[in-house]
Amino acid sequence: MRTVEHLVIGAGMTGLAYADAVRDEDVLVLEADADIGGYCKTIHRDGFTWDYSGHFFHFRHPAIREELISRMAGQRILEVRKDSRIRFGDGYVDFPFQKNIHQLPREVFLACLHDLHFREKRAYASFEDMLYVKFGRAIADHFLVPYNEKLYATELSRLDPDAMGRFFPHADEDEIIRNFVAPSNDSYNATFTYPEGGAFEYVKAIASRLPDGAVSTGERVLRVDLEAKRVETNLRTLGFRTLVSTMPLDRLLRACGVSFDPSIYTYNQVEVWNLGFDRKGPESVHWIYYPQRELCFYRVGFYDNIFDDARMSLYVEIGRPAGAPVPDEQTSLERVLADLQRAGVVDGHTLVASARVQMDPAYVHITRRSIEDVAARKAALAGHGVHSIGRYGSWTYCSIEDNIVEARALADAVRAARQGNGSSTK
Repeated sequence: MRTVEHLVIGAGMTGLAYADAVRDEDVLVLEADADIGGYCKTIHRDGFTWDYSGHFFHFRHPAIREELISRMAGQRILEVRKDSRIRFGDGYVDFPFQKNIHQLPREVFLACLHDLHFREKRAYASFEDMLYVKFGRAIADHFLVPYNEKLYATELSRLDPDAMGRFFPHADEDEIIRNFVAPSNDSYNATFTYPEGGAFEYVKAIASRLPDGAVSTGERVLRVDLEAKRVETNLRTLGFRTLVSTMPLDRLLRACGVSFDPSIYTYNQVEVWNLGFDRKGPESVHWIYYPQRELCFYRVGFYDNIFDDARMSLYVEIGRPAGAPVPDEQTSLERVLADLQRAGVVDGHTLVASARVQMDPAYVHITRRSIEDVAARKAALAGHGVHSIGRYGSWTYCSIEDNIVEARALADAVRAARQGNGSSTK
């Protein structure tokens, strides 16, 4: 039986980033799928380029950005200033909604401004509660609550107030009023970087320096023996000194034979339709948010306005509770096309190409219980040399860049611990 110094579960961006950080040591990445990349894969079909869903990189660390781009020889890198909007009535409002209520019809604007000023200022215990306390009833009811309910496919009263962390566009009353005359809609993702070949170019870049044989695809982890430090896959049994897992934490706990309360680990699933049409649609906009409950999707993105293509190229996202039935492809596609027409995106267009992707899990539900349980479980696993990281391993809401930072920090910590113990990783 082979014993691996750094055994990694999952060849998505997080797992590959860890492997890249320890590439000069003994490292092996196990990937259940036939290809690397996880959800960060790209589809090329009939002249269209689509990701599994919209994966646009918003870098906060220039050094990481430059490093990855330097590994993409010959790849054109697009630098895009985001244009995102919200469908409201028969028109659009700039995102974020709460900073652009002055763009709403007069009666709705006055209701939002009134409720914002006279909102009940008190403590809040949930994400839903936070929305009403910080922004007032009208702003919450017109956009923040219905949109996020469609996205998360759950009651917002279940979620922790800080469930979206830095990704939620907070604004106080003074900022909102100031925006009426001096617009400033910048947020964490005001600009983004995108390779012409799609998001998979980032995957190829992070994996480009791994040694031959460092990734084994088609190999699924079945069981983890914490005491013996062994992993059983569908192909073999491996020993490990350090195990880094990026699989969903609840699935890792099951593989380890650890009992836990499954009601803590809930999430949604997202059905993504990538669609290519014969001609152009709405100009300039990169994505649109849809709070309307009668429309099946919560967001539509426009690849053609990133690439400056002559044919409309979309990703359409539909959120559902975990375990909810998913319609067959034909039924689902017909509903999506009808709703796109209802929303004014499609108007006599001819569909040229399509691809459906199921993301399950998609967004995890971050609750007070999950925050406490995840911290305790990760600490207990770390005592066995097992580290659970990434969006699903850490059960969190984060960017892909955050995953790279987390993976590299863990690699540094593992090295430091081994050097402190007087052991070598060479």
